Amino acid sequence: MEIIAGTVDTFSADVLFDMARYRYEVFVEKLGWKLHARGRLELDEFDRKDTIYLIARNPDGEIVGTSRLLPTHQPYLLASVFPQLLGDTPAPCSPDVWELSRFAAADGTRLGMAEDPHGWSLALDMLSVAMRTVAKKGGRRLISASPLGIERILRRTGLSMRRMAPPVRVDGQLLFACLIDVDKNWCPRRDRHADAIG
Repeated sequence: MEIIAGTVDTFSADVLFDMARYRYEVFVEKLGWKLHARGRLELDEFDRKDTIYLIARNPDGEIVGTSRLLPTHQPYLLASVFPQLLGDTPAPCSPDVWELSRFAAADGTRLGMAEDPHGWSLALDMLSVAMRTVAKKGGRRLISASPLGIERILRRTGLSMRRMAPPVRVDGQLLFACLIDVDKNWCPRRDRHADAIG
């Protein structure tokens, strides 16, 4: 398994196409999110030249995980689309805070993360790579909007995290925003579990 980080300028068109198709399969088909998609590809206005992607591929080269990293001093998903998840807290706007979004880790043939033990391990590895990637850019925290069940999973990782505000029901699902302190030396323990972060 390999996890690679890069921007649209560092990935081939084929890899970016496969990533957009994987995101469609996970977020639109499997999770039922109402996202704008074209031709079974999921991309939005936050997929820009400065966006950093993490892409996990299995030994056959198939994408089995992805996430998106954006500095919060540029437009980002949580502040633009889900500001209600922040409550009365102002949206972060700093090169020290990076948004983690479109995070998923699952074999495309078994998209149910809870049913995929490899997805648990991969999600932890991807979170570790995300923190190292952000740390190299000077980031000190990750912010993310996630389903409420992710909070329990994140707490089990031993990472320092906190809610930004109480959870809010959006399209029938309880979501919350959280801040995660970046620990570039954090290494996931294999006896802990993680899931996908939206």
